[in-house]
Amino acid sequence: MKNTKYNIIKAVALFLIVSSCNDILDETPDNRTTIDSAEKISELLVGAYPDAGYVSFLEPMSDNAGDKGPSAETGIDRATTLNERMFFWDDINDTDDDTPTFYWNRAYKAIAQANQALVSIEELGGGAELDYLRGEALVCRAYAHFMLVNIFSKAYDPATAATDLGIPYVTEPETVLLGEYERGTVESVYDNIQADLELGLPLVEDDYNVSAFHFTKKAANAFAARFYLNIAEWDEVVEHSTLALAGGTGVLRDWENDYRPATYSEQTNLYTSSTFETANLLLVAAESLYSRYHFSARYQLNNDKRDEIFPNSNGTGQPWSYSVFGSGDLFYNVPKFEEYFKVTNQAAGIGIPYVTYALLTTDEALLNRAEAYAMLEQYDNAVADINMSYSVKTQGYLASFDELTFDDVQTRFAVIDNTLYTPFYDIPVDALAFIDAVLTIKRTIFYNDGLRWFDNKRHDMVINHEDIFGNLNTLPKGDNRRVVQIPEAAQSFGIEQNPR
Repeated sequence: MKNTKYNIIKAVALFLIVSSCNDILDETPDNRTTIDSAEKISELLVGAYPDAGYVSFLEPMSDNAGDKGPSAETGIDRATTLNERMFFWDDINDTDDDTPTFYWNRAYKAIAQANQALVSIEELGGGAELDYLRGEALVCRAYAHFMLVNIFSKAYDPATAATDLGIPYVTEPETVLLGEYERGTVESVYDNIQADLELGLPLVEDDYNVSAFHFTKKAANAFAARFYLNIAEWDEVVEHSTLALAGGTGVLRDWENDYRPATYSEQTNLYTSSTFETANLLLVAAESLYSRYHFSARYQLNNDKRDEIFPNSNGTGQPWSYSVFGSGDLFYNVPKFEEYFKVTNQAAGIGIPYVTYALLTTDEALLNRAEAYAMLEQYDNAVADINMSYSVKTQGYLASFDELTFDDVQTRFAVIDNTLYTPFYDIPVDALAFIDAVLTIKRTIFYNDGLRWFDNKRHDMVINHEDIFGNLNTLPKGDNRRVVQIPEAAQSFGIEQNPR
């Protein structure tokens, strides 16, 4: 395949002009020479995490979204448009926050920060005393590219990855006006991610003032587990998930004892707490309006989807510990998002809204490990992880009564349709029910976190979106609309768009 080249600095610069963002790429190369200490590199790496949300455009694409009807079309006009367009898997070219273009922009901004940090480390002599910074920069660069390739490219499949269009993997800071970058293939992007991750992860340390906003050892291992899950290296998933979970059941989000007794506001505050919620391994404060409309968007949690995702009884036969708030399906939601408004002009009353998102958690690491155990046919370990997850998410859970066995999983999560899950690898016969159990649990736990879309895509699930009139809109297996379109501005500089 002929790789497409384009001028990424021009594309990023245009994004920033349109969205009025400040970017490290706006600085002249001479300004970069002032990064002359470990402390300054550390400050630079604060911006090496994509400070944009993806939940707003991935959640309505997934099978979590239902149609509430036109009465729900309230709130922010551009947010309403985004929600509708993504529900129907249409391309959208808006550059505002919460859009695919905004995420692309901010992810490459984060990559630029990581690359400058790596160069600055070498300019300081590159000694072992700077390894902790090198590790964070490499893992940050790997993470941002991983998210981009999983949103804007096809799911990883070794049979086609060498020809499937990837995204530009940028490894140097922008120091020239006309630098060109290859879009590459999914295979080359994954190879680069793995190289950065395996080089950077052993160097990561835990010495941060607020560790939840950085790649600590646990967070980096949770990311590694997610990466290896995508390429079906099951032993690696188990190894890295286990490292991320050091601490046992107590590190999981305890919805039964901590959240269910709490008020709506208390649950919201706790969900993305960087101090009280040990389940949060990596958080990001993103420029976002999502907290203002996630509950009122038309294509979100309606009555049917509430019953699917939060049924009266889970796999144990007992009720979930989750409370779905809202008076009627026009406002159904689970409290997860709170806005922080940073005032930029007190007199004019204007500023920038931020929402904190949970990017990596121990709950995901646990269920990724359960899926890996099932694929390795280590069913005792898989069912133990499933039970561990249920134990803190189920009302009145009693291990002596509610704990599942191998036979329980096979019976309660029996998959009749063998075409339901069709990843690039074969699923063992007995493992199929375990895969269904894990994905069903994840669907509930990570509702409105954006993760369901990645499972939809990884397992190539058929997605049906039905409107209030009964019209069915289907996203078949292998459909090109599973790949979010490359931003229009990037296309204008020569990068090949995704086929439709």
